This record gives sequence, C-alpha cells and structure tokens, in this order.
Amino acid sequence: MEGMREIEAMGEPALTPETERLRGRPGSPDDRRSVWKLIALQSFVAVFALVTMSMYFGSIPNYYSKLVSVCITNGCGNSVPAMPLPIDGLSLTTYAVLFVLIDVGFTLAFYFCSAVMLWKGFREPVGLLAALAMVAFGTSFPSLAIVASGDSGFAHHWFLIVAMLGWISISLFFFVFPNGRFVPGWSRLFFAAIALVAVTNVFYGGSMWQSLHVHVLIQLLWYVSSTAVLIYSQIYRFRHVSSPAERQQTKWGVYGVSIGFIGFSGMSLLFDPRFHDGTALTYVYLNALLNLALTAIPVTLAMAVMRRRLWDIDPLVKRTLVYAALTVSVVLLYTCAVLYLGPLFQSGNGFFVSLLATAVVSVAFAPLKEWLQRHINRLMKGRHDEPYEVLLELGNQLIRPLPPDAMLDAVVRTVKSALRLPYTGIAIGVGGHETVVASDGEPVDDPLAFPIIHRGEEVGTLYAASRSPGEAFSSEDGKLLDVLLRQAGPIVENVKMTLGMKLLVQDLQESREKLVLAREEERRQIRNNLHDDLAPRLAALALNAATAQKYVAKEPAAAIEMLADLRQVIRSTVEEIRMLVHDLRPPTLDELGLVGAIQIRIDELNKPALTVAGERRADSLLIRLDAPSSLPAMPAAVEVAVYRIVTESLANVVKHAQATSCTVRLDISPAKEKELLIEITDNGSGIPTLSPASGSTGGIGLGSIRERAAELGGQCAIERTEQGGTRVSAILPL
Repeated sequence: MEGMREIEAMGEPALTPETERLRGRPGSPDDRRSVWKLIALQSFVAVFALVTMSMYFGSIPNYYSKLVSVCITNGCGNSVPAMPLPIDGLSLTTYAVLFVLIDVGFTLAFYFCSAVMLWKGFREPVGLLAALAMVAFGTSFPSLAIVASGDSGFAHHWFLIVAMLGWISISLFFFVFPNGRFVPGWSRLFFAAIALVAVTNVFYGGSMWQSLHVHVLIQLLWYVSSTAVLIYSQIYRFRHVSSPAERQQTKWGVYGVSIGFIGFSGMSLLFDPRFHDGTALTYVYLNALLNLALTAIPVTLAMAVMRRRLWDIDPLVKRTLVYAALTVSVVLLYTCAVLYLGPLFQSGNGFFVSLLATAVVSVAFAPLKEWLQRHINRLMKGRHDEPYEVLLELGNQLIRPLPPDAMLDAVVRTVKSALRLPYTGIAIGVGGHETVVASDGEPVDDPLAFPIIHRGEEVGTLYAASRSPGEAFSSEDGKLLDVLLRQAGPIVENVKMTLGMKLLVQDLQESREKLVLAREEERRQIRNNLHDDLAPRLAALALNAATAQKYVAKEPAAAIEMLADLRQVIRSTVEEIRMLVHDLRPPTLDELGLVGAIQIRIDELNKPALTVAGERRADSLLIRLDAPSSLPAMPAAVEVAVYRIVTESLANVVKHAQATSCTVRLDISPAKEKELLIEITDNGSGIPTLSPASGSTGGIGLGSIRERAAELGGQCAIERTEQGGTRVSAILPL
C-alpha cells in the first residue's frame, strides 16, 4: 500500500500555494471568489480547447486540398513556399500527405500533453495555463490552420486569436512558472509589452511587422530580447527564489525550451534557399526536424508541471550537450576533410574522397567523444569521473616542502576545483573549540559537513557549499569526496598535533609567567609582613629590653614588671612567626608526614562530637581515614595540595553537609603508580545542582580545590552521589 501511495504521489502535479489553500473547504468570501475564478478559468480553457481542436481537425481536408492544388507547386505566401517536385520522386499527393502528417503529428503531440495536464492538473492554475499554451501554440505554429482558413472568415480570425493566445499564454507561463508569481517584479511590465504586441498583431491580420514596414533587424531584436527576458526570469527565479523541488522543475522546463529554441534557430537558418535545393523532399525533412525539435517543449513542460518528484535531469543534459557538440564536431570534421582532400586528389572520384573523409571521422570519433564527455562533465559537475588524476595533482602539490597549514590549503583548493563548489573549508578542534584552519571561496550560512576520519577517529570536518542552494551531492560526488578525505586525514592529524604543540608551548609560557608573578607576589606579601609587622615588633623588643636594663639597678620592681611584659610580647611575636611559617607550609607535614597530618586534622574535627564521658553522640559527625600504611615519596607541592584539598573538603562537610559519616581515602593508582587518588565522601545533604546557564562553579572553597588539582596537572571532580551525599575526587600526578 505504501508503494502505491508513493506512485500516486509521484504522478500528482506540483501544487502552488494558492491551490494548496483552495484544496480545503472555502469559508471566507476571498476563498469563494478564488474558487469561482478557478471555475471560470477551467471553463474557458475547456471550451477554448474543444472549439480550437474541432476547428483544427475540420481544417485538415481543406489544407490537403490547397497543398495539392496550389501551395506545393506555386506556394501560399509566407506559410508555404513553392516547392518543385524532384525528378523520379514521390507524387504530388504523397508529398501533400507527408506535410499534413508532419503538421498534424506536431499538433497532436501538443494536444496530448495538454490533455494530460488537464486530466491531472485541472484544479491547478499553472497547469491550466500550461494546457492553454500547449493547445494554442500547437495549433497556431504549423501552417495548417492559417493556410486552410484562408484570408477571411470566422475560422481565419479564430486562428489569429489562437495564435495571439499562444504567444501570450506561453510567455505568461514562463514568467510565472512554477509557483505562479512574477519574478522579478518588473517582468510583469515586459509581459504586458509582449501581450500588447500580440494583440496588435491580430488587428493587422497577423502581419503587423510587414504592414508597419519594420526593419528585419528590429524584428530580430524584439524576438531575441523577449526570449532573453524569459530566460533571465527563470535564471533569477532559480538562483534567488525557487525551492529545491521548484529548481528541478525549472531545469526540465528550461531544458525543453532550450532544445526547442536551439532547434528552431538552427533549422530556421537551414530554411534559407541558399542552403538547399528547394525541392519538396528537402522541405519534408526540414519540417520534420523542426517540429521534432519543438516537440521537446510540451513533453518537458508536462513532466515539469505534473511530476512532483522529478528524475534527475543533469545526466540527460550532459548527454545532450555531448552528442550535440559531437554532431557539430563530426559535421565540421567531415566538411573540412572533404574540402581538404578534394583538391588534394584531383581524380574527380567523389566516392573515394568521401570514403577517406569517413575514415578520418571514424578514427577521430571515439577520442573526440571521450574528450567532449570529460570536459562537459567538468563544466557541469566537476571531475568526479577522474579521481586518479585529481589524486595525482593533489599528490604533486603535497610532495613539495610545505608547512602543514599550506597542505590543508592545497586540499581545500583541490576539493573546490574538482567538484566546482563555491566554498570549501576544513575545521578542527583546537582548545575545545572548532576552528576553521583552511578555506577557499566565500563562506555560506549552512554548508554541508563531512567528517574526516583517520585511524578510526574523527580528526576534523570538511565544510562544503552546494553548487546551488538546496542542491544535494550526488553519489559520484560522495565517492570522490571520500577518496580525497582519506588523503586529508593524515594531514589534518599532523596540523592538529602541530597546533596542539603550539598551544602547549603557549600554555607553558603562560604558566611560567603566572608562576613568576605568583612567586613575586608571595615574596612581596612576606616582605610586607616582615617589614610592616614583624620588624617594628622586634625593634620595640630591643627598646623595651634596653629600658628594662636601665631600671635594673635603680628600680628593680619596675624592671621586673617590664621584663614580664617583654616576655608576653616575645611570645605573641613568636606565635605570629609560627603562623606565618604555617601559611607557607603546614609544620605537621614535616613532623608527621602527609597521613599523620591529615589524621591530626581529622582528630581535631572529631573532638567536638565527644561528650564529657568520652562517648560519641548519635547525630554527630564521624570522620574516618582510609590510607595505605606508607606512601611513596612525593614532592612538597603535592603534599601541600593534598593536605589543602582534604582539609578544605572536610571544612565544607562540617559547615554545610549536615552529615553523620565521612570517609577520606588515599590510594596509589594501580594502573599508574605515579598517580595519587584522593576521595572524600560523605552522606550529607549533597552539593546543590548548578545550572550550566548560570555559569557558576560553586563557592570559593570548591574553586580552590579545583585550582590546586589543576596547578599540578591533575583532575578533580565534585559530584552528588546516588545516596544523596557528596563525593570529592582528585587524581594528582606524583
């Protein structure tokens, strides 16, 4: 069932926004007016098509009679020139039948496509307009209607109106196709001019240019300019307005019109009497080829209007260009060969010269076709058919002594030129952020991203813009990209390592600067403490000692009192010196070691939980230490960092956690013996969840813990446990 729905959907016409709205039940007055307008348009197209078809088919016998009696032998004005019959050729009636069949076959092709449009798109304004254009143009373009209707009467005037509607409707169709709007807006003015010329031509009996004696160059300029505006309108719509589906429709429409226009232009030149013998047989061939070229218009337009999911037209366009160019090349080559070999062989044997020219064309055919195919593929899609040549060119660039970033520039240039893309760029992760390190072309808003994989890891991303907005990459493009990205993987990894080393050097330089600044700041603080506090105290002690010395002999009691005060000052000074030294490095680390210093701090925090009888209260905090009996020797900076991390974490537990149990665990990593594992876990209320949008990382204590771990190249994590407590874990290299 799904497959049947898909097939039915593929056969439905593309809906305009107006029709999508009308598909619902009309409720507002505007909707009802739109429905009535659509009904009026449907009725007009149906009546016009029936009347025109009936009159056209009714004119066939009269056209045949005039061909036999007048037109073939003497001509019928501009519509049918005089055509002498070839000697020993077909009869006059046979030629008349052939001309009738050619014209009727051309018109039937337009009628058939128009009928399909009316059947499938009877509720689509664009489909109705296309059907009207096909009926009118298919009727008026052949000479049958004008010749058969004569120079007067209702049929003659009716077919003049049909010709007028043909030019107006087909011009309007190309101005508004495929979404029903004039794009750009000024194109409606040019359409008004086209409609005015077509209407005026009716009042002059279809010969306005001759009646007004307009020069042929001005006529040519008018037709060329009107055609150019139609083409520009579609190109502008394709580049700036159309959606991807509408672009595919436009491709089919423009393809058919291009085939018809090129065929009409080329065959019109061949209709010049200077290029042929003017016999009836020649005109049969010329008319057949001209009508066959113009038949591409209704076929492609019917597909563009009716089929929503169109086939990819690019391969068809490429083949058309290849074989058209090949045909022209073969004709030119054959002509040049005959013109060159004819005077060369003065034998008068034309067959021998033709045979030699044919041999030259046969030998050159295959390489010429391959050369044209390769260059047209490059023109339309790039060089995805030549992966080895592209890789060879890229390799020739990479073997030169280039820095890694220049190699990436070569890669993006190669991808851009090989696939004819407007923009390519390569981005890699640097310092936790994606950075574009090489690009070529103007950046676009939404490029396609292709990962660059090397050794099973994604080392970068290639960003590539589509050839046109909304156009997807073909499978051939994907294969060439895959090949090129495989070559780019090692280069990207090399660049990534180089940039990483540069960042490491930069971080090392910044760390050294921070270290020097921190050392000097610490020295200045110690100097200020010694100079502003300790030095005056020591100077005062010296003065007090000297004063007490003077009073020893005179007033011993006063001297004893002064010495007692001096002893208190000395004790407080010594205590301040101890505090200053303790700030530099806790003395318990030197006296008891890391485990002993932490145990002393834990014992101090456990004492308030004991009662007078030495028993522990039920709701009090119990802190335990789990550490190996001995730890390896470690740098003084690591000991201080571990001690500060543990003591700060315990302070947070005591102040904020409301916990009854806390465990401090120290261990050496079993996988890496040069790493110390630190873990402080409690069963308290847990750390509050921080919103990433707030940008907060916790209080000063938590920030200090992270900074101490980072200063030594370690890692720190502060998280909430499943039971609701908090776990502070850190890994420090020894």
